[in-house]
Amino acid sequence: MAKLRELAALVNGCVVGDPETEILRMATIDQAQSGDITFLANPKYLPLLAATQASAVIIGMGVEAPAELNLLQCDNPYLAFAKILTFLHVPRPEAQGVSPRAFVDPSAEIAEGVTIHPGCVVGARVKIGTQTILYPNVVLYEDVTLGEGCTIHAGVVIREGCRIGHRVIVQPSAVIGSDGFGFAPDGESYYKIPQIGIVVIEDDVEVGAGSCIDRAALGVTRLGQGVKLDNMVQIAHNVTIGAHTVMAAQTGIAGSSKIGRHCTFGGQSSAAGHIKTGDNLTVAGRGALAGNTAGDQIVAGAPAFAHREWLKASMIFSKLPTLRKEVLRMQQEIHRLKNIIDKGESNS
Repeated sequence: MAKLRELAALVNGCVVGDPETEILRMATIDQAQSGDITFLANPKYLPLLAATQASAVIIGMGVEAPAELNLLQCDNPYLAFAKILTFLHVPRPEAQGVSPRAFVDPSAEIAEGVTIHPGCVVGARVKIGTQTILYPNVVLYEDVTLGEGCTIHAGVVIREGCRIGHRVIVQPSAVIGSDGFGFAPDGESYYKIPQIGIVVIEDDVEVGAGSCIDRAALGVTRLGQGVKLDNMVQIAHNVTIGAHTVMAAQTGIAGSSKIGRHCTFGGQSSAAGHIKTGDNLTVAGRGALAGNTAGDQIVAGAPAFAHREWLKASMIFSKLPTLRKEVLRMQQEIHRLKNIIDKGESNS
């Protein structure tokens, strides 16, 4: 529970109405009751405010609302919603220490306030920062470093030598530091290339469930600060992902590519190996980058090109069978006319 004024201070907003209003929960506009706070980020839902039973509404600056409502006004209502939702509903669990049913190598360095649940395996010389939580069956190979305030969910595997920053969240069954896909041709067979590099994940990164981030063959595979990966994302060896880039589910980035800062990849999008992108690039869902791509633009298609041009091209796709028939008809007509001309010239 919190006072409305306390929530306003949390999100750098201001209160219009009673700042002492007590807030218990976050709820949707149509389901909110007394004690609830709701939010309005899309103007099309404004009419719903007339009937809401919420005790307060998070709303943008200058947006008109019924006079009887308590308002928490702020510049970014959606961000305020996320912060208040976290504050009211997602308290960090109390530290529980190391479960006797976990294995922790004697050489591991475990800070105060760490929670290690049953079934976890913590290898030799691992370092874990304070307030980090390992949920059941997490496996940390030797020489892994985990920063402070990390949340590593059930079934995650982090392999040898990988370095994880502060406040990193790894969702269930993700694998960090698995071998990169590297094989040298040897006649009809392939010789495995040892992958002796590591993965470095910087602060405030989130890795989705079932995602795989491969260790470098040599050097480092790196996820920059604030990167967010959805479920089942594949990051290959020696890839660098720039800070605050987001990738939706089933995105795949091939080896040694360098993705810029603050890029957005839609679901099932991809990048070929050994390419480089600029910053602030958006790749639409199922878009495929086949070569170096400049930033500050939106691209789509496979291979990807400017989104506006792709939209024009996509409008033609369904008409291609008709266009083909018309082209064939025109070719036949041209051939018929050519025969007439040729006969006329031969007769003369």
